[in-house]
Amino acid sequence: MPASPDTPRPGAAARLAELIRLRTVSAWYPAPDRADVAEAFAALPAVLERLYPLLHRHLEREVVDGTGLLFRWRGASPLEPLVLMAHWDVVPAPESEDGWVAAGWDSDPFAGTEGTVNEEPAVLGRGALDDKGAMVTVLEAVEDLLAEGFIPSEDVWLVFGGDEEVGGRNAAAISELLRERLQSQGTEPWLVLDEGGAVVPSPLSFVDATCAMIGLAEKGQAQLRLSASGAGGHASSPPAGSPIPRLARALRRVERRPFPARMNRTTAAMLAALIPLASGAAGRALPWVTRSRSVAARALGAMGGEPAAMVRTTVAQTRLAAGTADNVLPSSASAVLDCRIAPGQGVQDVLADITRRVADPRVHVELIHGQDPSPESPAAGDRFEALGAAVGTSWPGTVPVPYLLMAATDSRHFHAWCRHVYRFAPLRMDHAQRASIHGENEWVSVQSLSRGASFHRALITGRGRS
Repeated sequence: MPASPDTPRPGAAARLAELIRLRTVSAWYPAPDRADVAEAFAALPAVLERLYPLLHRHLEREVVDGTGLLFRWRGASPLEPLVLMAHWDVVPAPESEDGWVAAGWDSDPFAGTEGTVNEEPAVLGRGALDDKGAMVTVLEAVEDLLAEGFIPSEDVWLVFGGDEEVGGRNAAAISELLRERLQSQGTEPWLVLDEGGAVVPSPLSFVDATCAMIGLAEKGQAQLRLSASGAGGHASSPPAGSPIPRLARALRRVERRPFPARMNRTTAAMLAALIPLASGAAGRALPWVTRSRSVAARALGAMGGEPAAMVRTTVAQTRLAAGTADNVLPSSASAVLDCRIAPGQGVQDVLADITRRVADPRVHVELIHGQDPSPESPAAGDRFEALGAAVGTSWPGTVPVPYLLMAATDSRHFHAWCRHVYRFAPLRMDHAQRASIHGENEWVSVQSLSRGASFHRALITGRGRS
């Protein structure tokens, strides 16, 4: 019997667990001494074909840029297709038994364990949330709909990158390929959806509700290297102005002068959506605070952490390097800053601003890599409403809320030419689960997988789509 939205076919947890057991760690691929990783990358497409036979029988598949997988599900019209994205590579995790226990994991990260967490049936392992779990929700929905003989009204493209965690060249190549094909027909995707926000209980301390945080945009990114040089020598007679103290002073200046808090359109839309859900003193103050964008920005900035990051460019000191011996003065010292750029600023703005903050011509500030913030997709209109309708079908009682994503996703390559790009994985993630992404003890509930598949099913079939 074909699956229904509320009772998808069983076995999604086992299928995800099998995919987790493939060590598709992009940071280790390709590496001559990692035959297991090379085998996992080579095996995954064939495993997908075995787990999702109808999808591979009815959809056209292309391999792009070595590890990118592109599927086309032909609908009644090729115009304004729906693009659903995910990635199947993962970040590293400890491997040996002693290693994973010492590093804080309760089980082998690559065992693909089916178990129980907080009394919920769950799948544990690296990639359960980021991003194999989200990919599985797409695959499950498509497989179920194909079993029912469903034909979409417009084409559906599935974009699965194999290198998102190391830069996303797959997605960049696929984006350019689809851009050429669609623009030659005078069209663009109706909607692009990638990972990003999630179903989150109490996204802010004064919000007592479960919200679907739908990313309208993502912050830009710039890695800067600060370097100082000087005469080395014996540590017994240190001169003034040697590289390490000079660099330390520059880093203190940067830390003491954070970027100003400025409201952006996406965060303003988020606050407006949260007003009916807010409680307590902060909740009572929210309608008043949001009357002034500058006041609201300062209030979020004062909260620190993620709320502050929604309204300001952040600077994190991530790497330090200096010296070769305990008793030798180094001739150079360097530090790397990871800057996440808020909408309204660009890479060159941040480079110039950090240089002014350093205020020392003998400290060189160099741009290693940079990318401006993405455009901001609309928080209203038929696309956002379609996402909200799919949330209502799969997660009843959950409120769709616009959101600014702090991290980078593959969807940024599409946002360069597509107007409606959103970032949302239809999985429930509490605070601990969000912390487990790139951390320890990553897991997803089996119920989340089921509801996530229902979300994609509703979106594909056009429930709520005008």
